[in-house]
Amino acid sequence: MKKYISALLMGTVLIISFSFSTMKVEGAAKVKAVAYKNCTELNKVYKGGVSKDAKTTNKGGKTKYKPFVSAELYKLNEKSDRDNDGIACEK
Repeated sequence: MKKYISALLMGTVLIISFSFSTMKVEGAAKVKAVAYKNCTELNKVYKGGVSKDAKTTNKGGKTKYKPFVSAELYKLNEKSDRDNDGIACEK
């Protein structure tokens, strides 16, 4: 009987901890898309700039930071992508 209760309790704890960990991941994936007035403002939040997708590569020289990937955020700040490589305000 003790083994049954112990197994039931452990299973319940695992299920509860798994559900909380998946909630944190889902919440972290949401980003508030903001149109920044210039690259200085955007780079305060996203040091490497903003990329429209993960496969986009920088046309210019070397970059110091990896860009944040968000199609929605890129679309709002597309005016700041001067070299039209799909990465706005890359550093």
